[in-house]
This record gives sequence, C-alpha cells and structure tokens, in this order.
Amino acid sequence: MMAKNTICLWYDRDALQAANFYASVFPDSAVGAVHLAPADYPSGKAGDVLTVEFTVCGVACIGLNGGDTFHHSEAFSFQIATDDQAETDRYWNAIVDNGGMASACGWCKDRWGLSWQITPRVLTEAMAQGGEVAQRAFQAMMTMQKIDVATITAAVAGA
Repeated sequence: MMAKNTICLWYDRDALQAANFYASVFPDSAVGAVHLAPADYPSGKAGDVLTVEFTVCGVACIGLNGGDTFHHSEAFSFQIATDDQAETDRYWNAIVDNGGMASACGWCKDRWGLSWQITPRVLTEAMAQGGEVAQRAFQAMMTMQKIDVATITAAVAGA
C-alpha cells in the first residue's frame, strides 16, 4: 500500500537506476513496484519505466521518468544523519564516487543532480546547543566539504 505522503522525484529517464543505487547505499531502503507507461507520452514510449516506488532510509518516494523538462536543485535535499566518520565517509563517497559531486558544508549531489546533506549527529547536536559551542562548530563546518567528525568534536570541546 502506498504511503499517505510520498516524495515524488523527477528524473530524465533513470528513476529505476537511481532507486537501485539508493537502496544499495542506505539502510532501510528498498525498491518497490515499477510501473510501465501504458501508452506513449512526451518523453517516452509505451512499456518504458514510468514510475518507481522506493524508500530511502524509510522515507517513501516515487521516481518519475518525466524527461528533461525539470531538474533537481538544492531547494530539495535528503539529509542523512550519521553516527561516526566511517558512516559519513561511506555515504559521501558512495554518492561522490558514483558520478556525483562534492559541495560545501556536508552537501553533495548524486549523478542525477539530487542534493544530499551527509550530516554527522555531532554537528547537529553542537548546533542545537547554541551559543559558543554552536558558533565554533559552525565555523569549523564552513571550511569543509565532507564533514570531518574529529574537527567538529575538537571545535565543540573548544580545542
């Protein structure tokens, strides 16, 4: 049964490949039903993959192969909380090394242009503390692409 609220992500024609990639990288992720186009449409033919149901870390999504009319932007991103540097590295490297690109402050884009924030919990917790701790963590983060947990931890400690 489809979730009451589902994130719909527009892809050129690679929704199934993207869903399979996400399911291979992130826990609690899976590819569900694949629906084929019942007739020709502006960016495809009858029998082409039209939509793919999938989850990313338990979040219900549907990928729509709609053609090249619309493109992803940083206005939407998945934020993935990580527990340590190894987990941060695993997700970041999977995205960037699979045709994606690094950005700043823990952000990166996958090869389909979808933005991801790979965010260690130590950073989120430091920001929630506010005051000088948040300021130090924020200043350290502003110098990074992939978040370095040790550097954030040192900034939180005032080192």
